[in-house]
Amino acid sequence: MRGLDERSTVEEIEKHLRKVDYIIRRKGREILSDFNITIPQFTALQILINKGNMTIGELSKSMALACSTITDLIDRMEKAGLVVRKKDEKDKRVVRIEVLSKGYEILEKVLNKRIEFLSSKLVDFTYEEKVRLSLGLKALYDAMKDEIQ
Repeated sequence: MRGLDERSTVEEIEKHLRKVDYIIRRKGREILSDFNITIPQFTALQILINKGNMTIGELSKSMALACSTITDLIDRMEKAGLVVRKKDEKDKRVVRIEVLSKGYEILEKVLNKRIEFLSSKLVDFTYEEKVRLSLGLKALYDAMKDEIQ
């Protein structure tokens, strides 16, 4: 009987994670539209800020999108003043994408809005409940993180 109970518990976890993901994505899109930035642009900013300056090819691989798609994305981001293309210091044939201060500012503002949203939903949680939730989600992430590159 334990196996069935355990499976139904895992099914419930999966269902709730899916629902939470849906709400966060919807709210995230709403927040991004307030800052006139698209989801792919936001994703690119996060990757570039977290991993440092990258080439189009490296960013393409990280985002699992074609180089031509990334080139168009970077063109739009460059026009918006979020990033700039720069020649590599060591190899002038290599062009790297560097995030500009406006890109950093937008990322910080968007993340702050997302944190405010989540905080408003956790207002009735005790500190201990928030800590347990955080530890549980981190443990789940740690168990899964090797699945992505």
